Amino acid sequence: MISGHAAGFGSWAAGDGDWEFAWGLQDDAESIGAIQRALDRVNWIDTAAVYGLGHSEEVVARAIRGRAKRPYIYIFTKCSLLWGADRRIRHSLRADSVRRECAASLRRLAFIAPPPLGPGPDS
Repeated sequence: MISGHAAGFGSWAAGDGDWEFAWGLQDDAESIGAIQRALDRVNWIDTAAVYGLGHSEEVVARAIRGRAKRPYIYIFTKCSLLWGADRRIRHSLRADSVRRECAASLRRLAFIAPPPLGPGPDS
C-alpha cells in the first residue's frame, strides 16, 4: 500500500524556461535544493515529461540521487503530452506513444526500466 502525505512537491517550474508553458528561467541547483528540503517533510514528487521537455524529470533524478535516509519517495509523472522540433506541445494517448513515453521518463528519472507494457487496444 502506498502511504503518502497530503502534500508533496510539484516540479513544473524546475522544467526551466525554454518551452511553451514555462514559468521562466530556473536555477537547477536551487530547484534541487528545494526538492531536497521538501523531502524532509513530504514523500512524493509530481513531475511530467512535458515540464521543460524532459528537464524537470532530470532535475528530480539529480535531487533524489543518494537519498538513502528516505526509503520511500514516490514520483508521479504523466504522459500524453509530446513535443516536436518546434517545441510545441501536442497530445497522444496511443499505446505505442505511452510505451515510448514511459521508457523515456524512466531513463530521465534514472530508474531501471521494467518490462514493456503489453499491447493496448490501438497497437
